[in-house]
Order: sequence, then structure tokens, then C-alpha cells
Amino acid sequence: MAEETTLLEARYNPRVKSYWLLSGTLLLTVTLIGIPLLPFWWILGQYFTQRFLDRMSCRLTPRSLKVSKGVLVRQEKTVPLDKITDVALVEGPIMRLLDLQAVKIETAGSSTGAFVQIVGIENTRDFRDAVLAQRDRVSDLTGESAGGRASLPAPSEEGSTPSVELLEEIRDALLRIESRLAGREGDGPG
Repeated sequence: MAEETTLLEARYNPRVKSYWLLSGTLLLTVTLIGIPLLPFWWILGQYFTQRFLDRMSCRLTPRSLKVSKGVLVRQEKTVPLDKITDVALVEGPIMRLLDLQAVKIETAGSSTGAFVQIVGIENTRDFRDAVLAQRDRVSDLTGESAGGRASLPAPSEEGSTPSVELLEEIRDALLRIESRLAGREGDGPG
């Protein structure tokens, strides 16, 4: 399979390593048991955060967003642009201190919130805007609205749409059920 054209590749801010180190330090400090491990974390953390950063990539292609990351366990995710419902920016207190932001990619059908979260992309707002603009171009090509909903079906010869006909059938079935239930209420023990 041929490699897709890359429209935009994310560049990462090197301060993201400090964010990961501070976050790990905070976690070890809060657990109290982790306090003796802090010197090891600061020595090994420097190495692992650099390796993690070296292995992170995020590419925008004409039809998808390709994200890969991980040192010991590599993750590669391909997010189809037409499935993206939101690209949110997140900025916690440590992130604000280091002038970093995270991008949360939410997709249709992901019940757990963010499908992908990426911390430390440079020019985060511009990257988000580029992803949303390309998503809208893909949606326009496939005939879907920006919200990810397909356009309404064309009216039939009688002038009603198939969805209206289906709703009328459902209404009629519910009315029949309701009348049967009302007839049973009069038959019950009294």
C-alpha cells in the first residue's frame, strides 16, 4: 500500500520533557512511598522522556490523522478525519507554567471521551485549525455536514422522505400497542 501524502507534521516543544518529569515527580511525591524513588526518577526520567519524545509523531494526511508514540509499548493510531467530532485544547497548571497545551481528538463512537491526546505540539492552535479545516474539506467531499451527520434523503415521488414514512409507521405501531394495553387494563382483576 502506498504511503499517504503528509499535509502537516507536528513538531514537539522540547519543554514537554520537563512537563513529564514534573508530572512524574508530583505523582511520586503525592504517593509518599515514591519519595525515595525521586532521585532514580530524575536520572532515568531524563533518558526515557527523551526517548519517548524521539518516538512521538503526528501527521495530518488528506484523509486521516496518524499518531504514534511509545518507548516500551508502541502505539500507532489512525484517526479518519470524517470521524473526528472535536479537537479540544487542554491546558493544566503545569502546562501553563511551561507554555504547553494538549490536543484531545474526540471521534464519533468513542464513549470514553478522547480517542487520542497529544501533549506538547508547537503552535497547537494552528495545528488544531489545520486538522479541523482538512476534516471539513473531507466532509464536504463525502457529502456530510461538519457535524458528521449525513444529509437528509431526497423526497420520494409522493413528496415525503423515507424517514418521514418510517416515523409514520412507528407512530401507527405505537398507537396499536397503546390501544391493546388500554383494552387489557379493563380486563384485569378489579
